[in-house]
Amino acid sequence: METHELLLPTALTAVHKELGAKIVPFAGYEMPVQYAGVTVEHLAVRNGVGVFDVSHMGEFYVEGPEALAFLQTVTSNDVAKLVRGKIQYSCLPNTQGGIVDDLLVYCLGDNRYMLVVNASNMAKDWQWLMDHSSGFDVSLRDASAETSLLAVQGPLAVKALQPLTDVDLDTMTYYTFGIGTFAGFDDVLISATGYTGAGGFELYFPNHAAAAIWKAIFQHGASYSIAPIEALKAQKEAGVTQKLVGFILIDRGVPRHDYPITDEAGVHIGRVTSGTMAPSLGKAIGLGYVPVDRSTPGSILYIEVRGKLLQAEV
Repeated sequence: METHELLLPTALTAVHKELGAKIVPFAGYEMPVQYAGVTVEHLAVRNGVGVFDVSHMGEFYVEGPEALAFLQTVTSNDVAKLVRGKIQYSCLPNTQGGIVDDLLVYCLGDNRYMLVVNASNMAKDWQWLMDHSSGFDVSLRDASAETSLLAVQGPLAVKALQPLTDVDLDTMTYYTFGIGTFAGFDDVLISATGYTGAGGFELYFPNHAAAAIWKAIFQHGASYSIAPIEALKAQKEAGVTQKLVGFILIDRGVPRHDYPITDEAGVHIGRVTSGTMAPSLGKAIGLGYVPVDRSTPGSILYIEVRGKLLQAEV
C-alpha cells in the first residue's frame, strides 16, 4: 500500500502558495523551494535583500535555577560565557564522542535560554534534552509549533527593516540579538547570525503575527527590491564544490587544523579540519575539505606542513 507523508504547514504556507512558490516536502513541512528562479533569488540576497521562511526550525526554552548547569552538561560550548543578548553556536554531544545535533543557544537572561535546533532533528533533540534533564532544577518548553521565523538577508536588510522596529539594527553585532517591537508587535526577537554570509537578521515571533509581519516587511522593503527566497534549490542545482574527506598521510608528519591541502604543484585546494596520529595504524590521519574531483578514494593530495608538501591519500 502506498503511504503519503503528512506534511505540516508553516503559518505562511498559504502566502507562499498565493505567491506561486514551488512547494516541496522538507523535514516534514511544506516549504517554498523557489519563487522567481535560482539566479534571480541568489542575486537578490547578494545585492539587495531577500526573505526566507525558516519557521520549520525548532525553538526550545530552558529556564530555572539550574538552567545554566544543565546546558553546561548537555552542550559542548561554554554557556557561562554568554550574557543577555548574546548567542552561541554549539552542539549536543552524544555518549560516544559524536554529535546528536548542532544548535544555537540564545541567552535571554540569568538562567533563561532559547535553543534553536534543526527541523529534521527536532523530535530527537527534544527527547535527548528531556532524557538528560533529570536531576536538574530546570523547566523545558517546546515552542516550535507556535513560533514563526523569518530570515531577512542581504546588504540592504538594515534599511529595509529599521523603519519597522525600535531595536537599533545598525549597531547590532554578529551573534547578538535584541527584543522589541516590530511592525506593531511586541516582544519580537531579532538576531544577527547572518547564515547566508550576506549579512542580515532573523525574526522570531508568534504564528498569529506572521502574515502581518510578512506584509509589513514587503511593503517597507519594496523600494529595495525585496524578494522572497529559498536557498535549498540553489544548492541542489548548482551542486556542491567541496567535500569533506578522510585521508592517510603517506609521508612522515602530522596534519593539524587549518593546514593547507594542495595539489602536486603546491596550489592550495582545501584545508585540514582535524588531524592526528592513529596509534592502531601507526600513521597520521586527518579530515579536510577538497574539491569534488579530488574526493574519490585513492586520490593523492598534499598537506602543507611547516613549508613542506607531504603526500596523502583519500
